[in-house]
Amino acid sequence: MALLAPGLDPRSLLGPALFWLFLLPLPLTAGGGGQGPLPRVIYHAGDGRRGLSLFHQKGLQDFDTLLLSRDGGTLYVGAREAILALDIQDPGMPKLKNMIPWPATERKKSECTFKKKSNETQCFNFIRVLEALNATHLYACGTFAFSPACTFVELQDSYLMPISEDKVVEGKGQSPFDPAHKHTAVLADGMLYSGTMNNFLGSEPILIRTLGPQPVLKTDNFLRWLQPDASFVAAIPSTHFVYFFFEETASEFEFFEKLHTSRVARVCKNDVGGDKLLQKKWTTFLKAQLLCAQPGQLPFNVIRHAVLLPATASADARVYATFSSQWQVGGTRSSAVCAFSLKDFKRVFEGKYKELNKETSRWTTYGVPEISPRPGSCSVGPSSDKALTFMKDHFLMDEQVVGTPVLVKSGVEYTRLAVETVQGVDGHSHLVLYLGTTTGSLHKAVRSGDSTVRLVEEIQVFPEPEPVRNLLLAPAQGAVFAGSSGGIWRVPRANCSVYESCVDCVLARDPHCAWDPESRACRLLPTPIPKSWRQDMEHGNPQFACATGPMGRSRQPQSRPEIIKEVMAVPNSIVELPCPHLSALASYLWTHGRARAAVAEASAAVYNGSLVLLLQDGAGGLYQCWASENGFSYPVVSYWVRSQDQPLALDPELAGIPRERVEAPLTRVGGGAALAAQRSYWPHFLTVTVLLALLLCGALLLLLASPLGALRARGKVQGCGTPPPGEKAPLSRKQHLQPPTDRRTSASDVDADNNRLGPEVA
Repeated sequence: MALLAPGLDPRSLLGPALFWLFLLPLPLTAGGGGQGPLPRVIYHAGDGRRGLSLFHQKGLQDFDTLLLSRDGGTLYVGAREAILALDIQDPGMPKLKNMIPWPATERKKSECTFKKKSNETQCFNFIRVLEALNATHLYACGTFAFSPACTFVELQDSYLMPISEDKVVEGKGQSPFDPAHKHTAVLADGMLYSGTMNNFLGSEPILIRTLGPQPVLKTDNFLRWLQPDASFVAAIPSTHFVYFFFEETASEFEFFEKLHTSRVARVCKNDVGGDKLLQKKWTTFLKAQLLCAQPGQLPFNVIRHAVLLPATASADARVYATFSSQWQVGGTRSSAVCAFSLKDFKRVFEGKYKELNKETSRWTTYGVPEISPRPGSCSVGPSSDKALTFMKDHFLMDEQVVGTPVLVKSGVEYTRLAVETVQGVDGHSHLVLYLGTTTGSLHKAVRSGDSTVRLVEEIQVFPEPEPVRNLLLAPAQGAVFAGSSGGIWRVPRANCSVYESCVDCVLARDPHCAWDPESRACRLLPTPIPKSWRQDMEHGNPQFACATGPMGRSRQPQSRPEIIKEVMAVPNSIVELPCPHLSALASYLWTHGRARAAVAEASAAVYNGSLVLLLQDGAGGLYQCWASENGFSYPVVSYWVRSQDQPLALDPELAGIPRERVEAPLTRVGGGAALAAQRSYWPHFLTVTVLLALLLCGALLLLLASPLGALRARGKVQGCGTPPPGEKAPLSRKQHLQPPTDRRTSASDVDADNNRLGPEVA
């Protein structure tokens, strides 16, 4: 072991040695990767920076169905065996206006239990349909203990009136039997269009139209227009059509395993059914495949949800849908959001058909038939028998509706989405997506112009992981409502106050937020938008947006801190200087001094973003944590560290900057001459030296043990018996076990160095 250099005090080595021993057990941070954009800011459950409000009621659960009143001030909620009216006009937690119970009857519950269903989780009335019929009535449907039922709910000043049993009617085809089955329903022109399972076993999907003056129409189960495993996720009405979005097993492809595919089906609002053929059936039912995929990648073939973004003066109406895949690439799930144009729907449904060859059971392309009006079109009056005969077998379109991928993200599964457009300070519209996940998180994604989508933030809404069952956007209230098993969560669309500086406000690139120079705060955009407010959604350049005078689009770093935090520490102590990571997209660097040189002292280290500093001679001064994002660098936090025994004057160039005295976490290593006189560190040094010596001796013994064992084993083999001259040492077990013969050492058995040799060498 090397000796200490003459004149070197061993106590001087104790500080750095303990400093690095202190850092060894600390966890290191590793950057996460993956396909798709990363959320810039992540808020965990209970984070006070992103205040959420939860409404819950004792004895109620499964808040699955949400409906916003026409004035936007009341939220109607369909829970398990109850319907609620919540007042959401005031910010904060929604307030209960009133609640009406709607439980399944005891007879239905006993029948449900007799059919081997659980009386603890299934045999209840789960509200699955909640639509506004008119200004005075709601229309509601529920599973009703595996016996679907519907009823009209009267409204008086947004308050719910009790339900009478004589108003409850059968809801088969409008609500699923099983609460676990997916379903969809939409009310258009006074008629209810539903997609659900039509039997107890869940093997008969149906698209049906009820209510209103027109006749009840539904799909033909015998013709297999829908596969038995069809799963409906959304229904979107337009001027002349109603589009249903669902997922089913593909019948036109032949693979070794079942191939799932996403579909869009179309029916005409003015369909009245056939006279002789297809009586009380759809005569305009058509379906096509939805394709959401990246070039050269496996498609996202399982649709999860779809919403309509209405047309504006500058853009056509588009459907945004979220997809997942039945395949796992790299052991992780992925999701995608694709945009579809209603013009593409129209073009595909006016194209060629597919035809099933019953002899070969294969689908082939069939051209446009010479039938007028075209089969499946919304012609006035009933269709001809020739057209109806054609529609019975030609309901699948040949071409696919191809979507444009807007967002692709791995490691997450999106369940629900809500979409809106927001006008920024520059007058341009920005697309905002709110995406719920299977783990109870909410992603806020923004796209400006034709650029890629950015994830502004990720909010863990539910404390315990569970899928987001429903999302409802309330623009007038500036909030998004999410349904869960335990209640209704109110999530503000943005919390601009969390961005404390103009730099952070501009870099966030949240279209709801802008910097107000007068109040020096990041605030929600009002209407109308003041011209002096700062925002840069396209470039995210704080150097330009936050400039106080004339300045070009310079990307030179900002070096003057806004505030300096003074840290007073005792000598030979470990000081931890935290650096708040305001953005997950930024890279961080600690510097020492005004020259912005990276910290490279042996007495400093960085872990979890914080700087751990051993305060010794020359270790004080200005320490800054710099963030670099989007080509722009700025100081996140600045510290002026000085020792109590050695005062350090503040740099004159930093004069005029506000200062704040802070207490940094300290770990005492030494306390100066007074403490050194009272306490000797020789016992600690000797202890460390002895432990290190023992460790080295143990390692040396382990290294020597293997060669010694091998030599000992070889000596034992050579001394067992005396082989005949000219033969090798015996290898058989019997010869090896024979007792050794008495043999004296001869002169030929000793070499020139008087060492005894084995029989082979002798």
